[in-house]
Amino acid sequence: MKVIFIKDVKGQGKKGDIKTVKDGYGMNFLIKNGYAVLATEGSVERLNKENSERALEENLLIKEMQDVKKQLEKKPLRFFVTTGKEDRVFGSISSKQIANELKKQGYDIDKKKIKIDGEIASLGFHNVDVELHKQVIAHVKVELIKEK
Repeated sequence: MKVIFIKDVKGQGKKGDIKTVKDGYGMNFLIKNGYAVLATEGSVERLNKENSERALEENLLIKEMQDVKKQLEKKPLRFFVTTGKEDRVFGSISSKQIANELKKQGYDIDKKKIKIDGEIASLGFHNVDVELHKQVIAHVKVELIKEK
């Protein structure tokens, strides 16, 4: 029996997969519990339509994120920090602080999407990667400036 998974089932299939399973397993477990539907011509057609709509939405989202990427890469994020002897910075800039600064500028980006290589703990420019989408990563410059 062919079924279309409408939910992820560990070890069996992901949402949208069409698989052949044993009749008893398909009817008594997958379909009964709402994990799959029988693969008929109508349901396969509906799946293809949903997949094409999802692909269009994904492409629109990627284009939107590419525009956001261009805006983020235009100007660096500036942080004013206190320094000690020989211009050593007290502490370091974290992904949470970068996310808060981006939020002030109107970008709602989760701190987990901000990738920092090493530590941002010296004056000057530092590169930070911001994952806007799986396929769109912005390379943002972070500048630490000595507080007067």
